[in-house]
Amino acid sequence: MQPTFVSPNKHNITGCILAGGQSSRMGGVDKGLLMLQGQTLVQRAIERLQMQVNSVMVNANRHDAQYALHGVPVFADTDHGFKGPLAGFLTGLQHCPTDWLVTVPCDSPFFPTDLVMKLAAAAEESQALMAMAQAQETTTDGREEWRLQPVFCLMHRQLATSLHRHLQAGGFKITDWAKQQRMAVCRFPPDSAQLPAFANANTPEELQHLQSLA
Repeated sequence: MQPTFVSPNKHNITGCILAGGQSSRMGGVDKGLLMLQGQTLVQRAIERLQMQVNSVMVNANRHDAQYALHGVPVFADTDHGFKGPLAGFLTGLQHCPTDWLVTVPCDSPFFPTDLVMKLAAAAEESQALMAMAQAQETTTDGREEWRLQPVFCLMHRQLATSLHRHLQAGGFKITDWAKQQRMAVCRFPPDSAQLPAFANANTPEELQHLQSLA
């Protein structure tokens, strides 16, 4: 028998900020602790996410004391450290005190302030245990194309078992695991009046560009 679907809402969703990577393209520095407009990137993410969820945690694999200074729980990957965001998903699910978990990366300072509400509505409409953001991106030949934004993901905590098996089997790509689930896709149309919602800083040049926009 399938478990009763529990509708996601602000009060039963925990936010998890993913800051557990090695930041190789940023020269190995800890991206979440880099500054943007006088704040660390992780602090900006915390403030942007806190208004949308019940509570927030940070997934980080180093500098845990520095992350803890931001006033939220910090959890490192247990079995799959530095194995990418999917390992961070599992860490979040393992420490999630609510029915639902939503993930965002630490280096996307302009993610939508209605992100969680829209993901929750998409999951509710499809009675899905996962909802993932999708946004338009410009291809190398100048076309606009809808692409999934896998690290912006809402998921029910009962998916922890499936995710653990996937990681144990050596799978570390978010979309490969997501395709095995009943997943809703939530489109976020571009708004020319707003900052690029899903832009992130993988390199010093990208961070400098985001600085110029903030």
